[in-house]
Amino acid sequence: MDKFSKRFGYDSVEEVEISVREDAPDDLRGFLVQLAYEYGVGPKKLRGIVCKLLRKSPDSSNWSEYPNIDGEVRDLIGSCKWYKVYDLIERLVYYLSYEDYSGTVDDFIGEINDYFIEYGIGWKIEAEKIEIRGPESFEQIMKSARKSEFEAGLETASNELHEAINDLSRRPYPDTTGAIQHAMASLECVAREVTGDRKANLGDIMKKHKGIIPEPLDQSVIKAWGYASENGRHIREGREPSFSEAELIVGICASVGNYLSRQNNA
Repeated sequence: MDKFSKRFGYDSVEEVEISVREDAPDDLRGFLVQLAYEYGVGPKKLRGIVCKLLRKSPDSSNWSEYPNIDGEVRDLIGSCKWYKVYDLIERLVYYLSYEDYSGTVDDFIGEINDYFIEYGIGWKIEAEKIEIRGPESFEQIMKSARKSEFEAGLETASNELHEAINDLSRRPYPDTTGAIQHAMASLECVAREVTGDRKANLGDIMKKHKGIIPEPLDQSVIKAWGYASENGRHIREGREPSFSEAELIVGICASVGNYLSRQNNA
């Protein structure tokens, strides 16, 4: 739909600080129903998708779409576990992409992503799948790092970053140790390529190849490596990294990897 706000440039979404991850607020659930209807997935079709997802049988006594089936759909979505709501979003993306053929899936994804940004929900749809979303600065770092690494031919490093995001995105519980491992592996791949020292680990590279990171910033990379070695590779009993810690390490690795790959490709 060609909206007034879009035609006249008033539709920019203002980012709100992320406050929601392991939850699906009631407003999001209600918005999802309305959005599905707007994109042609009516109450009857939506009930079929929801019931299949939740392993429920449709209420055979509900025949009319409004208000009966609509009420049934809203009750099912309103009472399901939070992560099932995000599963439903992915199912709707799949339906609009491969079964509906209406060509509107990109608009649907845009509406969902804008909602997430506007209401501080820490998820996003990327490549038709929901994955973790960080603050705008984090998102820019990740996008820039993966792009520069891919353009420099460092596909393994780029893929490791993607796996780090996948680990942070796991639901209902993120794999923080896996995210740290993959992020550090990505940085290590870039450092090996830049220095030609393809068998050394990142800690050894930083010691042997002074100057690949300007001083004293190199010390922060060394410290991050030490932290990752202790908390990502050799986990102490009862000490699992928090989500915030893992997100920080992923961001550091992406930033430094982006810097090194750009310097190497300059």
